[in-house]
Amino acid sequence: MPDQQTVELGSLVNTLESKGVAPDSDSLDLMARIVAKLFGVDRDEVAILKLVPKYKSLKFVIPEKLTPVGTIPLTSTTALAARTARERKAEVVNNFSSARHANVFEAVPLGRDPSELIQKIMSAPILDGARVHGVVQISRKAKSLAQAGADFTQRDLRALVSLSPTLDRFLKLCQIE
Repeated sequence: MPDQQTVELGSLVNTLESKGVAPDSDSLDLMARIVAKLFGVDRDEVAILKLVPKYKSLKFVIPEKLTPVGTIPLTSTTALAARTARERKAEVVNNFSSARHANVFEAVPLGRDPSELIQKIMSAPILDGARVHGVVQISRKAKSLAQAGADFTQRDLRALVSLSPTLDRFLKLCQIE
């Protein structure tokens, strides 16, 4: 994982913390761009979800367009993000398009060809100690699995997991209910 982007990510969170306010749209976009750059994906292939304990569900923080769409119940048996949060376990699914999964959020237009769906995905819990505060997901979208590029590796997954402390600090600033 490129050190410069990791430093940039930490710097952005430090700046947001020093302001003491919830991230605005520009900050959310910058966060998505930095995380995307770390994994060589587009910013609409980055998802950060915050746990809303009151509703026992996950709500999108990034992409921001998905925030008002709805939540993912932690009890969902088809949502990878819910399973990631429940089991506190990171995983790679390099054949996501053929796996049974909730796809309601994929139908929301994010400026990409609607036939380009998530083909490959990594999902990791965002933890504060043993407590889950959210989930981060990195995907590769394309029209087919063959067009989606390289598989995610265990090394990629370890890099994603290593972002948890910084992303947890970020989520604590996000006022999502």
